[in-house]
Amino acid sequence: MNEAVEAKGDTVSSEPRRIIQGVCVKSLKAHCDERGRLMEILRSDDELFEKFGQIYMTTAYPGVVKAWHFHHRQTDHFAVVYGMAKIVLFDPRDGSSTRGVVNEFFAGDFQPLLIKIPPLVYHGYKCISEGETIVLNMPTELFNYDQPDEHRIAPDDPGIPYDWARHDG
Repeated sequence: MNEAVEAKGDTVSSEPRRIIQGVCVKSLKAHCDERGRLMEILRSDDELFEKFGQIYMTTAYPGVVKAWHFHHRQTDHFAVVYGMAKIVLFDPRDGSSTRGVVNEFFAGDFQPLLIKIPPLVYHGYKCISEGETIVLNMPTELFNYDQPDEHRIAPDDPGIPYDWARHDG
């Protein structure tokens, strides 16, 4: 198992930089030679692996925010495979030891990560690179076109204590 990565950013709890309960982060390593590179992302023998639903990619152009949503049953596994993204999670779950905590991860070309996002945790991302970013998701469930397992709210919803703006300093 690769080393864990510490969450960055804001939290509304008294304990900053706590990883949200159920979230797992795996550092990814590229194996490079003169032909190119290879990077394993998720293996069935990883501690993070639950089951396979499907794999899809989503992209965002520079500065675009794709947030917020959560799933009732599905666990997501995000990996940024091109560009850089700021991935943000918020835990609204009653009874969770990390209720109210926000986690912020910077992932992509310069910090390859796999982030496991449990059900009921809001999540989204922002492209922070100069060009398009590509995010792979390996959810545990198939997408149900007739009854999608997702709940969406606006990126600036006041119920989530997070500002998507860049913070210098």
